[in-house]
Amino acid sequence: MRRMTSVLLSLSTLVAVSALAAPAAQAAPQAPAPSGWEAVSAAELQAIAGVTADPDGVSAAEEEPLTLALESVKNAKFVTTEVNYAAPNTGALRARSAKIGGWENLSFEWDEATQTYAVRSLANNRYVTVEQNFTGASENLLRARSTSVGGWERFILWHHEELDRWALQSTSNGLFVAMENGYTGSLQYALRARSADITGSWEEFNLYDLTI
Repeated sequence: MRRMTSVLLSLSTLVAVSALAAPAAQAAPQAPAPSGWEAVSAAELQAIAGVTADPDGVSAAEEEPLTLALESVKNAKFVTTEVNYAAPNTGALRARSAKIGGWENLSFEWDEATQTYAVRSLANNRYVTVEQNFTGASENLLRARSTSVGGWERFILWHHEELDRWALQSTSNGLFVAMENGYTGSLQYALRARSADITGSWEEFNLYDLTI
């Protein structure tokens, strides 16, 4: 396991590369970037992870997406897919694990056309969805429950080089993913796309490369 950091290079110096094809999805919102944060493409993510091109100039990550783990900055716990939860919260994402054991493995799959990622949980082989039709405390809950990728399954990955922290933004509602540290019960530490901006540690994550 290797925490991903951009100390050795600047994101602005990297050149975009072709990436995996993916199902069509809506374009990312055109709102201004949050202050100090930069959207990260597949080429930039690969470079930060230390993936190098082969002699033919094709990155290994172009053939197989990076497997990553997210750690909440707020509570220092890894994001887990709750595959054993009953409906309607089956596959809910929660930052509740002290270590990485398998349910924490997430595949980040790039779509060049929309400049966004789909996130697939390797715990149940389902894509992470923003549940916009849920209400109350579960509105915009992140769940790994989709077998295909549409608008609700698309995210922008942001990086703050000075802080060396990461954030996710849903393209379906334009909101940033927050970890609900104040929740209790089965959805304590649940992830929801509900923040209009990156305001602090509730929306910030550390990223770990599990590919190698």
